[in-house]
Amino acid sequence: MKTRVIIALLFFLPGAYLFPQNEGAFQIARLQYDGGGDWYNGQTEEPNLLDYVKAHTDIKVKDDFTSVNINSDAIFSYPFLFMTGHGNVSFTSDEVDRLRKYLENGGFLYADDDYGMDASFRREMKKVFPDQDLVELPFSYGIYHDFYDFPNGVPKIEEHNGKPPQGFGIFVNGRLAVYYTYESNPSDGWDDADVHGFKEDKRLEALKFGTNLVIWALGN
Repeated sequence: MKTRVIIALLFFLPGAYLFPQNEGAFQIARLQYDGGGDWYNGQTEEPNLLDYVKAHTDIKVKDDFTSVNINSDAIFSYPFLFMTGHGNVSFTSDEVDRLRKYLENGGFLYADDDYGMDASFRREMKKVFPDQDLVELPFSYGIYHDFYDFPNGVPKIEEHNGKPPQGFGIFVNGRLAVYYTYESNPSDGWDDADVHGFKEDKRLEALKFGTNLVIWALGN
């Protein structure tokens, strides 16, 4: 594990601002979406991850669950948006434009397929960035090594179809703006221990991976 870190949480953006929340404390916001997918499931995930981040880094966090709608200006208050679910994702044309604006102005979106979201997520992201595809990140990419070391990339937390876990990205001006995990489901490992029945070492692996995501999003 690398040394403890201190990260400034104020982001100055062209045309918009991402402000620190709760007097400088970092908070992840769950992204609400339409289409029928259960965007709201697992509401202990972000608080548990942020508790772990607070205990193992010097990042000041607010470890409450919160969610935001794309149509609300509140999205620009959160440098890190998280979305997950088991079903369909659907963005309106206005939501597509607003999400693109958020990402082009320095925001970071982490999406975790909770089994069943893959096809619709890829389709909707193609609306946001028509000229880009989700590209698989190599194991050497920094997000896998910025605090804890994951030499084989995304850890396999949930079995799902038994396929190898993969991590994909969309880049905006050379910056990773969207990160997507498939056949992995790290966020299930952030949930309370009794929800999925993971062994403690599997939950710890997921929490360490989530810590890497937070540090990457705030530092790049």
